[in-house]
Order: sequence, then structure tokens, then C-alpha cells
Amino acid sequence: MNYEQAMRYLEEMNRYGSVPGLAATRELCSRLGNPQESLQFVHIAGTNGKGSVLAYISTVLTQAGYRTGRYISPVVRDYRERIQVDGKMITKKAVGELIKQIKEAADRMAEEGMAHPTVFEMETAMAFLYFKQTGCQIVVLETGLGGLFDSTNIIGNTLAAVFASVSMDHMAVLGKTLEEIAVQKAGIIKENCRVVTGRQDAAVLDVIRRTAQEKECSFTVADPERAEKVKYGILRQQFSYGGYKNLEITLAGKCQIENCITALEALKALEEKGFPITEADLREGLKKTRWGGRFSVIAKRPLFVIDGAHNEDAAKKLADSVRFYFTNRRIIYIMGVLKDKEYEKIIAETYLYADQIITLTPPDNPRALSAYELAVAAGEYHPSVTAAGSVEEAVEMAELLAGRDDVILAFGSLSYLGRLWEAVDKRKGVRK
Repeated sequence: MNYEQAMRYLEEMNRYGSVPGLAATRELCSRLGNPQESLQFVHIAGTNGKGSVLAYISTVLTQAGYRTGRYISPVVRDYRERIQVDGKMITKKAVGELIKQIKEAADRMAEEGMAHPTVFEMETAMAFLYFKQTGCQIVVLETGLGGLFDSTNIIGNTLAAVFASVSMDHMAVLGKTLEEIAVQKAGIIKENCRVVTGRQDAAVLDVIRRTAQEKECSFTVADPERAEKVKYGILRQQFSYGGYKNLEITLAGKCQIENCITALEALKALEEKGFPITEADLREGLKKTRWGGRFSVIAKRPLFVIDGAHNEDAAKKLADSVRFYFTNRRIIYIMGVLKDKEYEKIIAETYLYADQIITLTPPDNPRALSAYELAVAAGEYHPSVTAAGSVEEAVEMAELLAGRDDVILAFGSLSYLGRLWEAVDKRKGVRK
């Protein structure tokens, strides 16, 4: 099976949808030799920020010389972003070979009357196989949805369980209260691992702390209030924390210093688990960290920023960054969301800072909210809203409306940001 055949097969397998639970993943990995059992993990859960925390931790570990796997979802530009070793995407050849092997095991499961694995379950198995095949010393693993019943949670060798910000999202699956959602997230905590959490709502913190105590784990709360000499910037940010002076990061957004501090505490916990890191490697790793699609600058003059703010909490953080970085600047929004998200709350948190709003329909996604429906909803808050017919048309409209000193901000579902990024790159090529 080659890469194109593997992609077609996974597309066909989408008919199995999303099924919470570990039984199918356990059975599939068992038939594949349980590759996860020979690996060690940093497991990350949260509603917003877990990808950025993963990026800091994995980049620093690679910089320190450890062969490091990373598993993420969703991706922005390339399917293969979801599985990386030392920052390099899984090869197309490996995808084809591993999916062939996984398909054979999945077919046998179905023939024997078992549930056929979902795409995410098969991708998780592929990641474990690839990380074992490439000799990873440590894997930084992001949960897909929740934690307790997420496919990634079949692992046992968890060195550190790390929690980014937990808030309300996916309530139909995870629970209708913060406490219920926190219980699902805290399900990644394993006996005697190190538990590190960023700043949380009191109810969430209580659940994580209690679970850590039950599992006899050390427990650390990263405290962004201890950051000193903070210098914010759209291209570069600096701060001091925990004995480290003038650490530098290139990820923008006020929340990124908080995410980085959570990663610093996780890296400190990993040192206690046998992964020492020099200060020089720590500094260089943080400086090298990139995370596309999260308040990322993709073009200048006009400044073009993309962000995957797709729920209320993320929209609040985005609005905070907009207020801070773009005071007194004219801003044009491009918005695209999925219909199962609380898009009215996203609009309510962000509309005040837009001069004009352009809506679009995220392409190739059955859960997409139409540009027209989003425009109607946004029109309840803002007087200047236009629905675009495509991602490319939205980019063209925004660039025609924007002056050289204005800002274009595209946000919402990560599912369309890769396509938008490509459209911006193409237009930059045309302008040159």
C-alpha cells in the first residue's frame, strides 16, 4: 500500500465515526505486538493550549539530544504533521506500510465479530508503531478528546501527566460541568507518574489534585504569576521564571507565556524521571519552538494572523491578545467554525475588535457551519458582515479591504486554516 492508497482507505474508514473507549485500540495494538509498551510518555490533556505545551516540551527534549516522538491532532497543513520524530513528519512510505499492517489487523477484528477500529484508533496505533520503529526514547502524546476514554490512554508507561487549561468543550461527550470534564481529563494520570498542571478553575484543580493523590503522584501547579520581567511581542516574547533569566519564545499570544511555564514545570518533572536538560538546551529549545495555527503570523503588510480559537475559552484568550497587541489598529476578521461549537459565544467574545467580518464555510467537513448561517449569527452583533463563497475568496476580500498597516485575523476551526495558509502563500507569490 502506498501513501495515496492509505489516505483513500482512511477516508473510507471515516464511516466508523468517533467511539469513546479503549477496547478496540487495546485489541488492535495487541495484534500489532503492543508497541506502546516499549515506549515512555509525557501525556498531555486540556481544552486549550495542550498543543503549544506539547511543542515546547518536545522541542526542548529534541534539542537536549533525546529521540522524541510527538503525536498531535488536529493538524493544520499536512496529514503527516500528526506523527513526528524530532520535528520531522512521518514519511509517506511509512504511512503506507504501517496502514497496510493495521488494515490487516482491523479486518481480522471485524471478521471475528469485534468492533472495527475508528480512524483515530488506527492512527494512534500507527503512531505507536512508528515511534517504536524509529527508536524514540520518549514520546510527547496529546489526547484527542478528553482523556479517560481517549484512545491514547491505553499507555502504561507515563512519566508525566500534564494539563493545559481545562474549560467547557465537547460537553455532549465529556460532561456538562467543569467537574465532569475534569474527571475525564484527569483519567490520563497513572500510578506514580509526575502530575503537572497549568492554572485552572478551582473545581478543575481540585479534581486533578485529588486524582494525583489517589494515584500517589507528585503534584505541581505551574504559576504564571511568578513570571518576572515579561516583555510581550508579536514576533518575540521574553520572561524570567524559576531561576531562569530572560527566557525567549517566538510564539505570540499572551497565553503563550503561561503555556511555556507549564512546559517548564513538566520538563523539571522529567529531569526527576531521568531526562536531564542543560540550561543552554532549554533556552535554545524554547527559542526554536514553532506551533502553526496558534496566533501565528503568516504574512506582513498587512499583518496576517491565524488562530485556532474554536470555543468560548479560546475566544476569550484570543480577544485578550487582540486587545493587547493590536490596540488602535484596524482589524478585519475571517471566521469559519463547525456547527457543533458554541459559535455565538465565540462571536460575542470577539466581535468588538473587528472593523469588518468575513465568514466562510470550512471546506470538506461535514460538521461545517455554512458561511451564510455564521454571517447571520455575526450580524446580530456586528453591522458589517459578509459571507464569502470560498476560503480563497475570503482571503482575496480581506486583502482588498486591508491597508498595509491593518491586521487580518483568521480564526475558528483549525480544519480550514491550512487551506487558508496555502491561499495566502499563493497570493504572496502572485504579488511578487
